[in-house]
Amino acid sequence: MVMRARRGSGRAGCLVTMLVIAAVGYFGLGIGSVYWNYFQYRDRMMQEARFAASRTDGVIKRRIAVFADSLGLPEGARQVRIRRAQKRIHIWAEYYELIELPFIAKELLLSPRVEWTY
Repeated sequence: MVMRARRGSGRAGCLVTMLVIAAVGYFGLGIGSVYWNYFQYRDRMMQEARFAASRTDGVIKRRIAVFADSLGLPEGARQVRIRRAQKRIHIWAEYYELIELPFIAKELLLSPRVEWTY
C-alpha cells in the first residue's frame, strides 16, 4: 500500500482558524452586550415617553433610573433629563461604557434620546 502526502495546511491551519473564531466571538460578546443594553435602555425611554401624559417627570426619571440600575449601567445612565413643550416630551441621558479589547481599552460615549408627541 502506497501512502501519499495530503495537500493543504493540515490540523495546524484548522486550529488557528478555530482560535481566531473563538477570539472574535469572545470579544464580540463584550461589545454586543454594551449595545444590547443600550437598545434596551432606549426602548424603556420610549415606553416611558409614550405614557408621559399620565406620569410626572419625577416618576419617569425614577422608573428609567431603576431600569438602568437593573441593567448594570454606569451612574450617568441614571441621570435622566426631561424636557416638555407643547404636548411633546424629550428624554435623554449620556453615559460612558468601557470596552476592553486585547491591547486596547476604549471609553464609548452613549447618548440615548427619544422624543414623543402625546
